[in-house]
Amino acid sequence: MIEPFKPAAEGARTRIFQVIFESDTPLAKGFDIALIVMILTSVLVVMLDSVAAYRVEYGELFYWLEWGFTFAFTLELAARLYCLDKPFKYLRSFYGVIDVIAILPTWLILLVPGAQSLVIVRLLRVLRIFRILRLMQFVGEGRLLVDALKNSVHQIFLFLFTVFMLVNIFAALVFMIEPAEAGFSSIPTAVYWAIVTLTTVGYGDIVPVTPLGQAISVLVMLIGYSIIAVPTGVFSAEVIRSIRADRYSDEACPGCGHDRHERRAKYCLLCGTWLDETTPDPRAPAEDAEESQDKTRGNDNGA
Repeated sequence: MIEPFKPAAEGARTRIFQVIFESDTPLAKGFDIALIVMILTSVLVVMLDSVAAYRVEYGELFYWLEWGFTFAFTLELAARLYCLDKPFKYLRSFYGVIDVIAILPTWLILLVPGAQSLVIVRLLRVLRIFRILRLMQFVGEGRLLVDALKNSVHQIFLFLFTVFMLVNIFAALVFMIEPAEAGFSSIPTAVYWAIVTLTTVGYGDIVPVTPLGQAISVLVMLIGYSIIAVPTGVFSAEVIRSIRADRYSDEACPGCGHDRHERRAKYCLLCGTWLDETTPDPRAPAEDAEESQDKTRGNDNGA
């Protein structure tokens, strides 16, 4: 992911910008890795501080570590804003908002007790690892998945609506059959039971006690196992379709008419014909190459 930001001026600000916002030098890469280690450590401190036994024994250490991380992240955010030509643009960006949210909870502790638990949002800053490791190829794959999800949203919505109807139907049946003493005191409670049963979670806090209610439970569980793969299949089909559209071209071979070639293919998979009609075949004999060039010029003149 390329940062759409520019340094404020030549000199020290540019050097700071190169260290903080870029990762093509050992110093910049080391800075980002150190930042991620600090983020993960600070999140670990917050998680350990939520354990009563650790808080009693190491509470003071956790307190000072948290303030140390907060000061470090505040200075890091100040350095980011200092080296940018448009600091407020960064504050409105995704990473800028995350950076602000990451340091606010600790400062809010002075005003709102218990706000330190919100420090866990610092984990979102680890998303910068994609820039550090230069995993840009995964960005394209992520877009492919998003496109597949958009293309299958109507089928998934129809599936969820069908599930919603089934849940309400079975909930109403069980509510009429089962006594209130079994836990089915209302239809919303029965809906909760139907969702838990249909998704095969089965908490066991509410269970039918009548034979007919138990038979319905078996039916609901079998339906749940049957339809649980429906959204996965729909989404998988869209992913495969997106991969094929992204990988293969619909342009037909001028020799045999085959139209399922990879976009990077130069020759037809079936007959070996040169696919790019706008340029001559580099492997063709000289006479054929000249003829191909003349044909290309003729097509251009005709156009």
